[in-house]
Amino acid sequence: MANTLSTYSLRHKYFMSNLQQALQNALVAEKICKVDNTDLKTIENPYITATTATIQAVAGTYTSSAMTVTDDALSVDDEVFDATHVYDFESRTSNFNLMADFLEELIYRVSHKVDQFVLNKILDVATGSYTTPAGGFTTAANIAVIISNLLSKVAGFRSGVASNPFLVIESTDIVGFVQAQVASGYSYADAALNNGFIGNYAGVKIYVIRTGTFVTATLGTLTAVNSGRRLFGISNLATYASPRGVQYKEVDVAAGSGTGRTGKEVVAYGLIGAKVWAPHLPLFVDILIA
Repeated sequence: MANTLSTYSLRHKYFMSNLQQALQNALVAEKICKVDNTDLKTIENPYITATTATIQAVAGTYTSSAMTVTDDALSVDDEVFDATHVYDFESRTSNFNLMADFLEELIYRVSHKVDQFVLNKILDVATGSYTTPAGGFTTAANIAVIISNLLSKVAGFRSGVASNPFLVIESTDIVGFVQAQVASGYSYADAALNNGFIGNYAGVKIYVIRTGTFVTATLGTLTAVNSGRRLFGISNLATYASPRGVQYKEVDVAAGSGTGRTGKEVVAYGLIGAKVWAPHLPLFVDILIA
């Protein structure tokens, strides 16, 4: 008669020293914006309305024009949070540090939601506009056409093409980029073939986010209408404020609180506001995928 061992009598091997983490999406907003983590709710940046220079025959006379100063402000009006509960018995009997693992995951989720808010906020206010040729970024032949047209919209400004243009696309868009890169000549194609997708095309830094980041949805005080759209612009001309960044707390469940639960709540949270300053709005382009 064969003996049958209980599964609990077998040795177990852990491949990680903590809980296996869920897949995490890339964060982009901090790479394309100036970030302010001070304790300010409002950031002021007034600007002067441009006057117009005149060319005339030499006369020694001139006519002055009025100059106005317009207030422009970034307000921190939204907050992001994520929270869960770790029971006392889970914390005591687990092989893992549940509190630390949950906090790490919650902080990431809050950071990702901040990223989504900032990208959609910038796209929502961009005054530049462009519609791609049919097929959008998934057609290799369109890539050079799209990039050149986008660059033409910011060329000639002092803060334009020479100052780090960027393009934020979703993951389904890289099809055309990869095909265009590997079909290019000589060393560029070799680099693409050997190293995979290259995040730079014709001097434009390419950032890839997961499909569904640009949304038509309500995000706090922002009503975004961005599904099927992408973002082009100049780095460091938009600002987002997140006072003290993403923070976290471990909250003891008070005796007699009525929760009926032991252990602690863990919460990650952050405040957020984003702004493209008025004089720079033409340097951000709302791209509609045809």
